[in-house]
Amino acid sequence: MSRLAELRFRAATGFQRHVGNPVLRRLPLQTVLETTGRVSGLPRQTPVGGRRVGDSFWLVSEFGDRSQYIRNIKADPRVRVRIKGRWHTGTAHLLPDDDPVARLRRLPRFNSTAVRALGTNLLTVRVDLGG
Repeated sequence: MSRLAELRFRAATGFQRHVGNPVLRRLPLQTVLETTGRVSGLPRQTPVGGRRVGDSFWLVSEFGDRSQYIRNIKADPRVRVRIKGRWHTGTAHLLPDDDPVARLRRLPRFNSTAVRALGTNLLTVRVDLGG
């Protein structure tokens, strides 16, 4: 990873961890992905942007395998997603062969712009809801 990408990663994740995530996950209509901590076994909630399409929820991780929630999904793909204030259970699938830039064009614009601007290793995630 280049020095610039590493700086971007550290700045973005530090801000998200200490400022953005604690505020956003409290907002009732913010979409939140809940994973199980791979070490602690405790629920971990991460505000995300994405879109429900039928029985699936799609999102793009801006830091791919370096994102803590992606590491948690690898350990246990069972997740919950809060969409418009309502929790849904599901199974997350990491899709490295999907084109994340094309996927972002179909997701909400504000979040997609931030993911493209900050992201260094985009990874598409599909959550199959209801199981």
